[in-house]
Amino acid sequence: MPTGSKFMAALCLSVLAFVLSYMIIPLMPETTQFGYFVPINMALGALAGWTVMGPRAGGGIAKGISNGLTGAFVLILWGVFTQAMLEMLKRALRRQYDGLGEAFIAVVSFAGEYLLIMATVPIAVTVVVGGVLSGLLTNCAKKRWP
Repeated sequence: MPTGSKFMAALCLSVLAFVLSYMIIPLMPETTQFGYFVPINMALGALAGWTVMGPRAGGGIAKGISNGLTGAFVLILWGVFTQAMLEMLKRALRRQYDGLGEAFIAVVSFAGEYLLIMATVPIAVTVVVGGVLSGLLTNCAKKRWP
């Protein structure tokens, strides 16, 4: 059921995903073709906000901050996993893997690479600040539009 807190959480994490995506693009190798990188991440942000943060909104400032950080962490995990899966599928369609096990190992490898690329102070600060603001705004929405 749609609520104000679910909408606000989806909006906040979608904006956070937009900002993070454009911070990550310059960190990737120059030959990277991004395609739908930003829209996919924004959709994942909206989904994470709607399903993870929105229903847990309320309960004060501390719970709001915790909820926001949890939502931002889920966004990062879903984003890294999804982008790793897409890269594996792209390579699998070019028949670069001999079997299913090799493809799954590639997903883990890509996810690890992406996390290492993202492991910078500006991105960490953006995730924390964006998560805290998202949680607080979601709590405000819960109070205003129950």
